[in-house]
Amino acid sequence: MPVNLSIKNAPDDVVERLRRRAERHHRSLQGELLAIIEAAAREGQADTAAADVLAEVRRLGLQTPREAAVLIRSDRDRR
Repeated sequence: MPVNLSIKNAPDDVVERLRRRAERHHRSLQGELLAIIEAAAREGQADTAAADVLAEVRRLGLQTPREAAVLIRSDRDRR
């Protein structure tokens, strides 16, 4: 269920910069703020995905890009 958020006492200069940014992106101020919040929330997901890939590389014991390429080719050939 959606939640209403509120930011109190935002400095005028910050609000003005956000309004100009929203205008550049053809959004309302509220739409721009939501886009910023969504992007910030996704950042943590990207870090987790990168960590998962690194963990898998380490689990497989890959040392060089060539080793990874061999695994990828082998996987593609099985399809």
